[in-house]
Amino acid sequence: MQEEDSNPRGGLNQSIDDEKDPQHDDNFQEEVKNLKRHDRKMLKGFMRGFGKIIILWLISKKRQHGYEIMTQIHESTPFSSKMPSASMIYPVLHGLEKKGLIIGTWEHHGKRKVKYYEITPEGEESLERIRKIGKRPNNLYKEFMEDMFSLKQNYS
Repeated sequence: MQEEDSNPRGGLNQSIDDEKDPQHDDNFQEEVKNLKRHDRKMLKGFMRGFGKIIILWLISKKRQHGYEIMTQIHESTPFSSKMPSASMIYPVLHGLEKKGLIIGTWEHHGKRKVKYYEITPEGEESLERIRKIGKRPNNLYKEFMEDMFSLKQNYS
């Protein structure tokens, strides 16, 4: 759609497509598959705990509908070959909308109606508050992310 291309922050799919390496994806999938069961469970629980923040962040990158969000999450998860269910994604979207962090608008696409979500100013502020927590010095979570995921950031 034209709307998606005009987003000044750029679309997530574009940056992902530019960096995709099928060999890297296969290696990652294989590494996760070779983890011990309890390691996979802990990692899966960790990722699930960030679900709401990730969905809000995805919407902050570009205006999109629920199926797009499900597809992006599916393509990036190492744990399942099946698509995340609508019963997992839509309650999160409705909750974020009810809290005023995103707003959904219905559009007609042929015979179908599709609800597009975009972040509100309150949603942007919420993400910024979460970012600030991660940037605080002497923060256990910052140290954890840097150590576990090699995420070094400029915290000036």
